[in-house]
Order: sequence, then structure tokens, then C-alpha cells
Amino acid sequence: METILIIILIGLAGGVAVGLQSPMASLLTQKLGLFESAFIVHIGGAVMALIPILFHSGGRLSQWRSVPWYTLGAGVFGLVVIAAISYTIPRVGVAAAIVTVVAGQILTGVVIDHFGLLNSTLRPLDLSRTIGLGIVLFGVWLTVR
Repeated sequence: METILIIILIGLAGGVAVGLQSPMASLLTQKLGLFESAFIVHIGGAVMALIPILFHSGGRLSQWRSVPWYTLGAGVFGLVVIAAISYTIPRVGVAAAIVTVVAGQILTGVVIDHFGLLNSTLRPLDLSRTIGLGIVLFGVWLTVR
């Protein structure tokens, strides 16, 4: 099993990536438009994902028909993320925009955990998690106001 330090470092690296991608995508959207920005962001990611896939003879890409149909729409949410970030950053700043988006991720994660949706581990909402959510939402309010 991975050590907690590795898990934290990987999580932090993901946070740094979001922290850098968000203002870059917002700037693209402000200069080019939402759909153009989303296209550039997704093409960049697609090219970077394609390189290792090519080195692994296509990997498991040919098995795409075996996944649930609704998971193929995951990329659509990228457009929602870019739209939300692009709208909020010029209005409240990068930190407040990211805090708000992360709070939305946490709220969604709690609902998914609570009901065990999307093949996730069932983790019911309890008092300590409810308090934690309250603190997160209070933090959003403090950051955005």
C-alpha cells in the first residue's frame, strides 16, 4: 500500500496543476472565447495523453466500448469547469475561484461517497464530515466576500 506521504504529494501535485491551469484557461477564455479555450485545453491534454498511449501500442484504448456509456461524457464536464473558472476568476480572483470550485468538488464527492455512486466506496455522511463541510463552506464565504 502506498504511504500517506506519496498520496499527499500526488494530491498536492494535482492541486498545483489546477492552480496553474485555472488562470491559464481563464486567460484563454477572455482572449479567445469559451469554446476555443476548452478546445485548446482539451487538445493539449489529448496530445499529452496520446504520447504514452502510442508507446504502449494503444494501451487499453481499444476497450473503450466496455465502459458504461455515461462515462464517455466525462470530457463535457471540462467545458463546465473552464466556464466556471473563466467566469469567476475575473470577478473574485484566482484563489477565491479555485476555493469555490474545490468546495463544489468536495460537496459532489460527499454525495457520491454517501450513496456509493459511480462504483465508489460507500462512506455515509456522518457528523464529523458534516462539520467539515460546514467549515469548507464557511471558508468559501470568507474567501469570496
